[in-house]
Amino acid sequence: MEYLNYVIYALILFFIVKRFIPVKGIKNISTTELKTKLKDKNKQFVDVRTPAEFKGNNIRGFKNIPLHTLGEKATNELSTDKEVVVICQSGMRSQKASKNLKKLGFTNVTNVKGGMNAWR
Repeated sequence: MEYLNYVIYALILFFIVKRFIPVKGIKNISTTELKTKLKDKNKQFVDVRTPAEFKGNNIRGFKNIPLHTLGEKATNELSTDKEVVVICQSGMRSQKASKNLKKLGFTNVTNVKGGMNAWR
């Protein structure tokens, strides 16, 4: 029985750590670094927050594609040839969105750490 407890603890720890380890091929940048990229026309900027969050406060140049619709809209509205820069409120949803984009075949994906909470 004690062995089973160790296995359960190990699995829980594995899943917690896995959530926070960056995925290979996804760059993470700060909001300061984002400011230098905003004028680059060869990048696609995606905000994965809800439409209400986006309407309340957003960064010019970002397209609102809520996380729950990303799978269906990404392939229609985004180019796999250009870098995709993803932001959300805190960085958690954008990290998940970045992973989803990688699975969909996007090779150049960048997540904004701290999201809109860190944007000044």
